[in-house]
Amino acid sequence: MQEERKSRVQSQQQKKQQQTKLLVLILVVVLIGACAVLFLHGAGESETPEDVVPPGETVDADTTSDAGGTEPEIIIPVVSEEDSWKTVLVNSSHALADGYVPELVTVDNTSFKFDARAAEDLNTMLQDARTEGLAPMICSSYRAWERQTALFEKQVAKQQATGLSYEEAYEKAKSVVAYPGTSEHQTGLATDIVATSHQLLDDSQAETAEQQWLMENCWKYGFILRYPLGKSEYTGIIYEPWHYRYVGKEVAQYITENDLCLEEYWQLVENQQAQ
Repeated sequence: MQEERKSRVQSQQQKKQQQTKLLVLILVVVLIGACAVLFLHGAGESETPEDVVPPGETVDADTTSDAGGTEPEIIIPVVSEEDSWKTVLVNSSHALADGYVPELVTVDNTSFKFDARAAEDLNTMLQDARTEGLAPMICSSYRAWERQTALFEKQVAKQQATGLSYEEAYEKAKSVVAYPGTSEHQTGLATDIVATSHQLLDDSQAETAEQQWLMENCWKYGFILRYPLGKSEYTGIIYEPWHYRYVGKEVAQYITENDLCLEEYWQLVENQQAQ
């Protein structure tokens, strides 16, 4: 009887052991299968994530500044039609209409006249320079047609006196004094400013404290040095470190910061509008 019970117990123990081994085996198989699934799933993400281009495909370079694909923001300031008078281009290729005369007022407590729409900025610029201990003075501003004609003819005669023919003197004079109708002084937006202590209209004017202050600060008041050094090929006029032109504050800042003359600015505007 005891032997029979002992045999039954051993049989039950063996069965439990077999069941345990089978359960362990099943668990091992399940774990191996789970690991395989995880491995395959992970490998798939690492091969083709969203920011990786699959082999054989290309992505165009994104030249826009936002996700909407819009054109880059225009950086060249362009005045409105109403303010177009500020940036009017006047040179040997762009003459004023015959008889053009702006609304004028006297400036800087002198008899010199300037376009009424820009006069306040000119007065403020000169006053601020004086506050800095400087002594700028206007020596020329608006010129009537007759005055510009007289100045040009005088320059032609001066060039002839050096031995040039009339034709040669005429062409030479145009690089020094604008031909009538092509002078910025006839717009009422240009002014010649010199140091009171040094009133020579030559390159030495650039060495005065007045000119150095004006060249550095004129843009804050809407002015540019109209005929800067190294720009004669664009302007057709010699370097004039005394001739300032009103173009408005936004355009003046852009021209100054980018070392441009007015002709170069207009070329950029035209290129932009043609795009």
